[in-house]
This record gives sequence, structure tokens and C-alpha cells, in this order.
Amino acid sequence: MTLREFLDIAAARRPLNTPEIQRFMDAMSDEARRITCAINGAYHSQEELRELFARLFGRPVDPTFRVFPPFYTDFGKNITVGKNVFINAGCHFQDHGGVSIGDGCLIGHNVVFATLNHDFNPATRAAMTPAPIKLGKNVWIGSNAVILPGVSIGDGAIVAAGAVATKDVPANCVVGGVPARRIRDIAL
Repeated sequence: MTLREFLDIAAARRPLNTPEIQRFMDAMSDEARRITCAINGAYHSQEELRELFARLFGRPVDPTFRVFPPFYTDFGKNITVGKNVFINAGCHFQDHGGVSIGDGCLIGHNVVFATLNHDFNPATRAAMTPAPIKLGKNVWIGSNAVILPGVSIGDGAIVAAGAVATKDVPANCVVGGVPARRIRDIAL
């Protein structure tokens, strides 16, 4: 299986349950762990981190991208980041389904992006189904927030610390709680 074939399956939100897909995911996880161990195992300048993240993502990152390790992912090749993005320490990106972060986004400590879900039926529970997470421009995700599969966060929105976003978040509003609910609009 090629990366392109896998990404097409993930984009179609088809279950990731064949032996071929599982072998591919295991191999990609090994590669991601090697790179994240390099990222997390020693001090690196922001320039060095951008080089390591370009290897992890499989594409260049903008020179304005900044991150404070540690950073964790079990795939790595389905993450895109815009310009002026900052990711704080301890974040976990489960990116098989795709994580897209728009320009100017701020990601707080220990944020989790989860793009896979398991089947509700116990007989097929091990099957995983991907769904992308998309952040618009200038989104702020507070510390310890969790963004679940298929959720889109609109431009300028804020997901409060500790919130669990289970549904799309409109632009220019603040959501918080478990599950996250609209708290207020942001006056522009």
C-alpha cells in the first residue's frame, strides 16, 4: 500500500480494517515514533524542529511554524499546518483521518486531536473509521482540550481549556465544557 492509497481511503472515511491497511499503519507508526523520539529526546532549535516536523509530515513546514516539544503522533503524514501556527508542549495528534490547522492557530498544552473512532458493535469494535479535523484561521485551542473525529472549528473560534469538541464549532465564538457548548460570541 502506498501513502496516497491510504490517504484516499482515509479521505473517503472508509474503515481501516484490512490486514494490508493494518500493516501499512504499523509501518507508518514505527516511522512516526522514530521521528517523534528524535523530536522529544533532546533540545532542538526551532529551525531544527521545523526540519524534523517536515520529515514527520512528509512536506515542508512554513518558517513561521513553532512548537514546544514533547509532541506525539502515531502517523504524522496526514497533518498540515499553515503560517504562524504555534503548538505547545504535550500535544497528541492521532492524524490518520487528517488534521488541518489554518494560519495563525494557537494550540495549548496537552491538546488531543483524535481522528479515529471505533465501531460501536462489539463484534467489529477493532475496526477504525477515520474522519478529519479542520481548524480555520486564528483558532485558539485551550490546554487539555480534546477535538473528536470529523469536527471543524471555524475561523477565530476559541475552544476553552478542558473542553471536548464533539461537534463543529462556528466561527468567532467561544465553546467550553464536556461536551463543548457555545458560551458566547466574540465581538469583532
